[in-house]
Amino acid sequence: MANTVFCKKFQKEMDGLDRAPLPGAKGQEILQTVSKQAWQEWQLLQTMMINEKQLNLMQPDSRKYVMEQMEKFFKNEATDKLAGYVSPDDIKEL
Repeated sequence: MANTVFCKKFQKEMDGLDRAPLPGAKGQEILQTVSKQAWQEWQLLQTMMINEKQLNLMQPDSRKYVMEQMEKFFKNEATDKLAGYVSPDDIKEL
């Protein structure tokens, strides 16, 4: 049986991750407070950000930026917009 967590993104009990996605305390925090669905959605957004903004994750500034955007995403705060991106919710409204 999958473990469940109270997801801070969706504000309800949901299936949790199988293991910490990052090392250290931040990984443990995510494991305990972020659902599998929220993590998958973040991974898609993160990939788009890295590609669109041509980030090099070997650079400390790029890693810091991605971590800041991740925190905003999980807190349901506005993340940086990507040029040309249309969310699935926006498509439904058209």
